[in-house]
Amino acid sequence: MSEPLKQAEQKTVQQKIGNIALLVSDYDDAIAFYTTKLQFSLVADTDLGGGKRWVEIAPPNSNGSHLLLAKASNAQQQAAVGNQSGGRVFLFLHTNDFWRDYNAMQANGVKFNEKPREESYATVAVFQDLYGNKWDLLQLHSH
Repeated sequence: MSEPLKQAEQKTVQQKIGNIALLVSDYDDAIAFYTTKLQFSLVADTDLGGGKRWVEIAPPNSNGSHLLLAKASNAQQQAAVGNQSGGRVFLFLHTNDFWRDYNAMQANGVKFNEKPREESYATVAVFQDLYGNKWDLLQLHSH
């Protein structure tokens, strides 16, 4: 067996989801919502020409995936803005302090669909982003 093949077989698979595309109607409105109401960081905002931008945002102190804000560019994409998951919860925002973040989000005008609830796995509440996408805000219980 050749040396490169041996090395390839010995490498452990290591993957991660780098970005999740989130369709938006307007870059600046979406950036404003996520950075002011949810306190996300603007990771990148690069003009790609032709009205397209590469816009990445991430929760505070996140070391995981980023959201890539993708401006809808046709009628089919525009119809999916706010409904990328067919009305189900689409994204899950984990926190180390549910009540701190819940109270801050409420003070910033974020719309919650329900009162916080205690589940066996977490304290959780469903909220909406500016387009109506449903999110879970949750603090997992340690076991």
